[in-house]
Amino acid sequence: MTTDRRRFLKGAGLAAAAAGVPLPAPAPADLDLDPSRVCGRYQWLVGDHHTHSQYSYDAMYRIDQIAAGGRAHGADWIVFTDHGHAEHEKVSVEPTEADFLAARRKYPDLLLWHGMEWNVPGAEHATVFFQAGAQQAAKLREFERTFDWRLTNSEASSPANEALALRALRWLADEERARRIHAPVVLINHPLRNGRVAPHELRAYRDAAPRIVIGMEGAPGAQADGFPKPLGNGGARGGYANSPGANSWPGFPAEAYRTFGGWDWATAKVGGLWDSLLAEGKPWWITTNSDSHYNRGDTLVRPPVPDGWYDGTGKFPDPVDSGVRQFVPPYADFYPGEFSRTHVGVTRRSLEGVLEGLRAGRIWLSHGGLVSELEVAASGGGSSATLGGRLRVRRGSDVTVVVRARLASRPNGGGSVPRLARLDVVAGPVTGPVTDRDTMTAPGTRVVESFEPRWAPGRQVVYRHTFRNVRDPFYARIRGTNGGGEPTPDVVGQANPFEDLWLYANPIFVDVC
Repeated sequence: MTTDRRRFLKGAGLAAAAAGVPLPAPAPADLDLDPSRVCGRYQWLVGDHHTHSQYSYDAMYRIDQIAAGGRAHGADWIVFTDHGHAEHEKVSVEPTEADFLAARRKYPDLLLWHGMEWNVPGAEHATVFFQAGAQQAAKLREFERTFDWRLTNSEASSPANEALALRALRWLADEERARRIHAPVVLINHPLRNGRVAPHELRAYRDAAPRIVIGMEGAPGAQADGFPKPLGNGGARGGYANSPGANSWPGFPAEAYRTFGGWDWATAKVGGLWDSLLAEGKPWWITTNSDSHYNRGDTLVRPPVPDGWYDGTGKFPDPVDSGVRQFVPPYADFYPGEFSRTHVGVTRRSLEGVLEGLRAGRIWLSHGGLVSELEVAASGGGSSATLGGRLRVRRGSDVTVVVRARLASRPNGGGSVPRLARLDVVAGPVTGPVTDRDTMTAPGTRVVESFEPRWAPGRQVVYRHTFRNVRDPFYARIRGTNGGGEPTPDVVGQANPFEDLWLYANPIFVDVC
């Protein structure tokens, strides 16, 4: 065993076999294999689908300031998603569109969308964006007016309100079929922050509009809220400091209301809710984002205004430069690309290219620049697939997953070069649709192998895991960390996000015939 590559087999072979997970096979320490032959046709663009401007009731930035901040931190694409709200629907949609178009002209190298953060009836929040040309503002207003719970009195968790959410998704699908809008995408935001999105609701959204509702935030924004006092808010990463409320689904355990290394419990728990969705064999992708409202360390501040200002105007005044860095803003976020990064594999640098990559699940996610590059490919039976893809092999074939990562070489916002300590291969059997739509466990999913890279700035590492004699369908996904062990609950008030970094990649499915 070399120091560069240590194998940690999780569980005895018989237990893994009983669970339906193909057993690993030995592999040499150094491999001259590179998944670039599969992934090389993709350009990986960094983006953010969840940001807020002065047109939200709880934010302050101009649209062009969000774009400029994202551009400075390496973002290639951004979606502007101000909150649904009565005053927003009344007076803010057209001015937002005008500012959005001006930002497009000012930053032609950025790929930008004007979307919204939807208050989902019977649930909480979701990103919604699409293209509608000259009708963009009108179509966004129509959706907001008809389906946002702030405008339709449909916040409470109830069968009737859940049904309204599904009607909203079918409306998006119908509008796309009629070519009144193009390529709508919905992503469920901070799914368990308040425990308000039950597992059966996630499944219902996905099944109602499978090419539109493509997944959820694996990690929320507002990661900087966890910085300890006095140089931080002393809050919780992502605002996950809550307890069950009247509209929360009662089946979630207390731990579900906390982040784990900054990641939602639904994603962080191996064999948990995300894995239970993947075990059905259907696409359900994860993302991450900034949820930018007030960004930690910025010198911009919102001018004081009287109470009720937003309710009368639908917009806050332009922020002003205080000349002093703000470390305790009302919400402590980051700019797009500054801490949370959603990397999307595209075949062309365009709006259509990003949409195609998102819908296909060619997505990997990182916090704090844990690695600078990641490529994952699976091969077997003479064919290959990458993130979000499906590999079809004959029963009895071997399937090899190859992971290539480029270790970080530059300091992140925490002031140090992050060190990748471990990469995990997580795998689980595909068992098909569940009988109980509130299922949130996948008992057969486990970490089948771990690798500990020998760290050197900018070094490329390549690892392989082979599943021998595959008999049944399964999926495999990758995660990584700068620490050891499983993700642990973030301590409210003591959660410097740069101290506990993780990366996650979306799965590759393996079908067996």
